[in-house]
Amino acid sequence: MRDAYHDELDAITDQLVEMTELVGQAITQATEALLDSDLSIAESVIDGDDSVDIIRENVDRRTVDLIARQQPVAGDLRRLTTGLRIASDLERSGDLAVHVAKLARRKFPACAVPNELQATIREMGEVAADIVGKAGHVVAGRDADRAAELESDDDVMDHLHRTLLLTMLAPEWPYGVDTAIDLALVGRYYERFADHAVAVAKQVVYLVTGETAMRN
Repeated sequence: MRDAYHDELDAITDQLVEMTELVGQAITQATEALLDSDLSIAESVIDGDDSVDIIRENVDRRTVDLIARQQPVAGDLRRLTTGLRIASDLERSGDLAVHVAKLARRKFPACAVPNELQATIREMGEVAADIVGKAGHVVAGRDADRAAELESDDDVMDHLHRTLLLTMLAPEWPYGVDTAIDLALVGRYYERFADHAVAVAKQVVYLVTGETAMRN
């Protein structure tokens, strides 16, 4: 019975790692759709979000079932409750990738990103995918030390976000209000995506150490 219980705990962790992989793929593909005005990729990201939602629902159901049947305490209870929070953050990350893809779809066949800002948006997409990939490794290994790296990566994303906003707010901005609004939204989507990955890492730190702050 106890072996089955711990197998179930491990299965929940595996599902959380799978969620990080799916949302990482989603933000990469959404970035590609946005920059290349690729409608088929945008639709694929939007449709694929159902898989993330299904896993989140499964994690919730299995967690509640384990708590009800096994009445876990101490470390096991903390593992289950942090898993619920991690699943929630990852589901929201998937939603943010969908928002990027929907912008690409709405602007098709035009591109929402002017040429001079394509490199910035591409880097934001790469940082987002990298940071959620690291979050997956942190979850899989319960690696509190590596979790601290994600805050440094988030600083990179914050810098890119500021760069984007400063460019749009410059007096010589030539692309109009509508484009500025679109880019402000998409910049916010990437920034929030990274924030959720950091939140996942913080949950792992709490799971391992019982502390709510990450140590650098």
